[in-house]
Amino acid sequence: MDRNTASQVQAEWADISIPMRNGMVNWPGDPTFEISNVRKIEKGDNATVSRMIMGSHSGTHMDAPRHFIRNGADISSMPLDATVGVARVIEIFDTHSIKPDELVQHGIRLGERILFKTMNSLKVWKANAFVQDFVYISNEAADYLSGLKLKMVGVDYLSVGPYQGDGTYVHRTLLGNGVWLVEGLDLSRVNPGNYEFICLPLRIDGGDGAPARAILRPVSR
Repeated sequence: MDRNTASQVQAEWADISIPMRNGMVNWPGDPTFEISNVRKIEKGDNATVSRMIMGSHSGTHMDAPRHFIRNGADISSMPLDATVGVARVIEIFDTHSIKPDELVQHGIRLGERILFKTMNSLKVWKANAFVQDFVYISNEAADYLSGLKLKMVGVDYLSVGPYQGDGTYVHRTLLGNGVWLVEGLDLSRVNPGNYEFICLPLRIDGGDGAPARAILRPVSR
């Protein structure tokens, strides 16, 4: 492979979103994702049209401050530069939670966009049922990250906070300090480093969150 071809392959976009499908994993108690045809060419209709039923936090999605903060900003008011631009993928080795002691080693700077790759990416998306013991952001890490005024934080399962514990605190701390949240990413094929990143939620007026498509590619040298 010559240098030009190698550079082209290196610059390809990678989709780190979770495919939406019937039977997919969702947060317990949230609406399940369902898609069905209401019209279908194969049945003699002139076009295929589907009906979708889902929660606002189905699959890969974004949280708006309104999700946990009364009268907080809705998803349609998200500044585009929160999730469009250079983002850094940081690998976390703690198998329980993301903690400040590990974060300080990475020298996170003010205003960065951060994606956390944890053990979640290697195991949770292979399960057909909801995984309760996923790696999450601890309360102390939420305090630490909110102090850095980050534009965005992304995680590789369905919540930044724990399933059993004080997930509300983590959400409110980050969202209340201007940190927009992307949840439900698959970073299993992504190495740590800097990337061009695009993640745009559906523009839902008054929405507490919305499904999103997230892609990235290595920053060209």
